[in-house]
Amino acid sequence: MASSSGNSSGSTQLQNSGSVEQVMLVDQRKRKRMLSNRESARRSRMRKQKYLGDLMAQVAQLRTDNNQILTTINVTTQHFLNVEAENSILRAQMMELNHRLDSLNEILNYINTSNGIFEIDHHEDLQTSADHGFMNPLNLIYLNQPIMASPDLFQY
Repeated sequence: MASSSGNSSGSTQLQNSGSVEQVMLVDQRKRKRMLSNRESARRSRMRKQKYLGDLMAQVAQLRTDNNQILTTINVTTQHFLNVEAENSILRAQMMELNHRLDSLNEILNYINTSNGIFEIDHHEDLQTSADHGFMNPLNLIYLNQPIMASPDLFQY
């Protein structure tokens, strides 16, 4: 009996030592898995923090770009308004000059159709007519030509 009891106590001891080893092995695996999970969570937080930092930098860059674009738009708008005002002035000047040109052309047409209204009286002596010859518009050849506006008249 003793031997059977010794035998059974030896096998119980073997079972106990086997189960202690299993418990230790399971416990060691558990700790290893916990450390691995902690490390994985730490890496995940680091990636998330880096991603958030990158997004914040991108937001700052986009705000800077947006401000530069707004400044450019404001400068361009001001330039456009200046050019528009200058164009209005030039259009008004062009209309005034066209009006003057039409008036001068009407005068020329009147002079050309009046046939010698401005001729010098034949009773004056030759010296006087020579002195005042420049006053007679019919003596000036270029006055009989129509006045034409050219596109480069307004260039500056």
